[in-house]
Amino acid sequence: MHIFEVLADPVRRRILELLVPGEMASGEVVEAIGAEFGITQAAVSQHLKVLRESGFATVRAEAQRRFYAVDVAGLQAVDAWIGQFRNFWEPKLDALATEIARGKRERRNAPMTKRSGKRA
Repeated sequence: MHIFEVLADPVRRRILELLVPGEMASGEVVEAIGAEFGITQAAVSQHLKVLRESGFATVRAEAQRRFYAVDVAGLQAVDAWIGQFRNFWEPKLDALATEIARGKRERRNAPMTKRSGKRA
């Protein structure tokens, strides 16, 4: 499955968001996703399997429990693909940052008005 097909599903994206702070037991994932999306434990398990097999999540067994975490390999693949397009927006963001800094500097250096106590 292509990386963006994996991420196209809102349930899988939400699972990844839940895993960002750290490892979660599969039962916790099932409970959160089931409540939010109204899907069964089996459906959540399928989504976890897709995330695992596509390199977006890892699983660690501890006795009978399974703990899931984000696997950076999948996210690195996304970053690598998007990276080829960065040169389209980075100069624009740099120019925006320059204009914001210029505006802040102009406001800071503007003379104060007597009546309002605010800068002109």
